[in-house]
Amino acid sequence: MISKELLSPFNYLFDSEIIDNISNVALLKTFQKADIIIDLGQDLNFIPLLIKGNIKVLREDNDGDELLLYVLESGDTCAMSLTCCMVKSVSKIRAIADEDATVIMIPIDYMKLWFNSNESWRNFILQSYQVRFDEMLETIDALAFMKMDERLFKYLTDHVKLTSSTSLEVTHQEIAEDLNTSRVVISRLLKQLEREKKIKLGRNKIVVLEF
Repeated sequence: MISKELLSPFNYLFDSEIIDNISNVALLKTFQKADIIIDLGQDLNFIPLLIKGNIKVLREDNDGDELLLYVLESGDTCAMSLTCCMVKSVSKIRAIADEDATVIMIPIDYMKLWFNSNESWRNFILQSYQVRFDEMLETIDALAFMKMDERLFKYLTDHVKLTSSTSLEVTHQEIAEDLNTSRVVISRLLKQLEREKKIKLGRNKIVVLEF
C-alpha cells in the first residue's frame, strides 16, 4: 500500500475514491538520473504517475539517434505509454530520468477499469493526451520551422522554466542527443549564444541570461 501523502501532487485532480484505489493497488519505484524507466519494445504492464523529478520522453530512429519529444514533471503521466497500454502494444518511446525520480506504477487493468467508472480519472487521462499532443506538435513545429540555433535556445529556456533555475547542469553531448544533432554543432551554437550575451558557459553548466 502507498501512503496517501505521496499522492499529494494529484489531490487536485482525483477524487477520494481514486486516491484510495491508487494507494491500494499501485507500486512505488525510485530511479536515479539517467535510469531508463520505459524502453523501446518493452511490454507495458503499468502506467507511470510521476510524483517527484523530471522524465525525458524520446523517440529513436533506425540509426539509434534520439529525439526529445517532451519532458514530464511532477503530477504528469506519459500519454505515449497510455496509448500503448490501451491497445496492448509494446512501447514506442524511451523514458529516462532527467533527475532522480519517484514514480507510482499503476497496473493497466485498473487504468481501463477506472476510465470507464470514474470521471476524475477519465478527465485526467484525456487531459494528459491533449497536453502531450500539444507538446509533440510544438516539437514538430520546431523541427520544421526553426533553425538549430533557435531550437537550441528554446531548449535552454524550456529547461529554465522546468527546473525554476537559470543555471543548468547539462553537457554539450546531452543537448546534442536531445536535439538529434552533433556535439560539435551544439558547442559552436552555444558559443554563438554566449557572444550574443544570451547565456554564459561553464564546465558542464550553462547559465541562461535571457529568457
